[in-house]
Amino acid sequence: MSTHGHPAPADPGRVEQILARVREHGGRRTPARRLLVTVLLEHPGHHSAEELAAAVQARAPDVHLSTIYRHLDELEQLHVIDRTRPSHGPATYHLAATDHGHLICDLCGTITEIPASLFTHLTHTAQASYGFTINPHHLTITGHCANCQA
Repeated sequence: MSTHGHPAPADPGRVEQILARVREHGGRRTPARRLLVTVLLEHPGHHSAEELAAAVQARAPDVHLSTIYRHLDELEQLHVIDRTRPSHGPATYHLAATDHGHLICDLCGTITEIPASLFTHLTHTAQASYGFTINPHHLTITGHCANCQA
């Protein structure tokens, strides 16, 4: 998570909307949960649990990493965030948005979001030929980015 510059302030309405969803599913509006949601909104992109915890702990040092993991799992189950699992390195988390896939560089770990529409043919072929339904929202392809190929 970049420490350069100041993050854009989180939209309080969006924070409340996410916390209301958590509450609807039996969760509580705790200060740690509010901070995590705020950090996710302030820092768009893919971040490890440790990076998110560091950003939360900068504001509330008593929040433990285990608490962050529990909240991330809960937010993922509620489809508020998505977890990307690279072939090496820690999982990263980001706010759920439109369906998209990920290209992950095996050498430097760079993650590039790509539109799910790039997988349309693959999705149809997998269903028609194999009866397999692909979830393009969690599709990850590994390889080498342009910088590492240079």
